[in-house]
Amino acid sequence: MNQIKSKDNFSYAKYGYIFSIPFIIAFLVFNLYPTLFTVLLGFTDSKGLGNITFHILKDDPWKNFRAVLKAPTFILSIKNTFVLWTMNFIPQITLALLLTAWFTSRRNEIRGKGFFKVVFYMPNIITSASVAVLFSTLFGYPKGPVNDLLISLGIRDSAYYFMNSGTATRWIVAFIQFWMWYGYTMLVLISGVLGISPDIYEAAEIDGANDRQIFFRITLPNLRTILTYTLVTSLIGGLSMYDIPKMLNNGNPSNATLTATMFIYNQSFQNSYMYARGAAASMILFLIIAFFSAIVFYLLRERKGERRKRK
Repeated sequence: MNQIKSKDNFSYAKYGYIFSIPFIIAFLVFNLYPTLFTVLLGFTDSKGLGNITFHILKDDPWKNFRAVLKAPTFILSIKNTFVLWTMNFIPQITLALLLTAWFTSRRNEIRGKGFFKVVFYMPNIITSASVAVLFSTLFGYPKGPVNDLLISLGIRDSAYYFMNSGTATRWIVAFIQFWMWYGYTMLVLISGVLGISPDIYEAAEIDGANDRQIFFRITLPNLRTILTYTLVTSLIGGLSMYDIPKMLNNGNPSNATLTATMFIYNQSFQNSYMYARGAAASMILFLIIAFFSAIVFYLLRERKGERRKRK
């Protein structure tokens, strides 16, 4: 850090370090220490609420990891997590890109852009508990707004128990995730478009390019970094999905919406309180997220040929 000095050669650089101390302390206490302690627990026999004594498994340090990988419910939870994330991310990124193209179009001036952006983003600021209660009420059985609407339209003769169907529950969870996050994704993409030089768009318009050509040949290629960020953060958030499926139907029916983080919670804080096994499952989930994030970074990386073209 370059030191900024006054006329008296008094250094102000130290104040930057002083102001960063609260963040460093908070990070060490609430992030780094729990992470390292979780790694340690994965190699121990820690078990039981309030039991602070545990021993490192020197004879078989990978015991907890093998137990987790052999658990059918863990494999099911990983599959469910990927399915739910895919079901919500594909329509989420598609709608976000369409809205981004709509809001950033230079030829179609839209009135009230700020209002629409707020409306689309608003679901993201609603708490997950409130959303879960809302959708539980909407799809209630035997009486609920959705069932009443289906019966009144003649689509069904009787009420349908949505929360007793694994397929229906999955679609509801995926829709909630999509509905809550497409507005956030849209704003991130819009901010990326606003960072593209206007000269590029002006040159394309002078050459006679239409909106579709501009979007696919200028906007999307220049959004690669933003798209990588969006995909990786969505992957991390999607594979860490917990609150909506937990509060909506607790992973039921028949573990149809059981996610990896719910499995970790169940291992650590329900019935047997197997902290060590829950910690091992957490590290396995971390490695899965890191692996797929690395694949995303590799596939969306900028090639040398593309760098030369830009130069």
